[in-house]
Amino acid sequence: MNIRLKFILPLLFINLIGCSTQEVKKPEVANNIITETPTNPESSKPSVQMTGANPPMTITKGNKKLNLMRILDGGMCKNDYQGAKGTFLLYADANDIERIKKQKGSAIFKTFESKIQEISGSILQTAIDNTNLAEDPFSLGADDAQQKLATQLMNNFNDAATVPVTKFQKETTLTIDITAFQPSLVFFQKGCDETKLEGDSKDIAG
Repeated sequence: MNIRLKFILPLLFINLIGCSTQEVKKPEVANNIITETPTNPESSKPSVQMTGANPPMTITKGNKKLNLMRILDGGMCKNDYQGAKGTFLLYADANDIERIKKQKGSAIFKTFESKIQEISGSILQTAIDNTNLAEDPFSLGADDAQQKLATQLMNNFNDAATVPVTKFQKETTLTIDITAFQPSLVFFQKGCDETKLEGDSKDIAG
């Protein structure tokens, strides 16, 4: 039987043309996912598990600091019964953006947008495909089951992102990171309707 996949994740990028190295603005996102700037916004590694109400505004990847550039909501049905939705985060190096703008002009970022849309869709699809969304008979309750599913999907998402993100960086010289925000993840196990997975995106800086 063919599994019907529905990819509903909205445009996953920022308007890089207008972005600079200016300080990242305080985000205001629907559903109160982010309400204030975190007190400790930096993380030592990209794509790490994040807990609490707020994702970090910056992360460190190698020797570069990446700014949170876009927050978006979306999801995917794995089949007619199972799926997941949540908030996804795009980080990018503002210094790389400025350098590329000077070297190649602003128009190049339109191409980058298309590439990131394509790879983000592929990452989410792979993560959903590799996540066992069936109900766990050994879970200790709803919270335990949610935590296990969220951890599994996060790990699969980050694993799936490694190769395409690395390839994108080599091709464009723009350092980025794409990750899911674990506390936002919601799972469907008894019916997945793609119309309920549609979401909005929000620029953080630009």
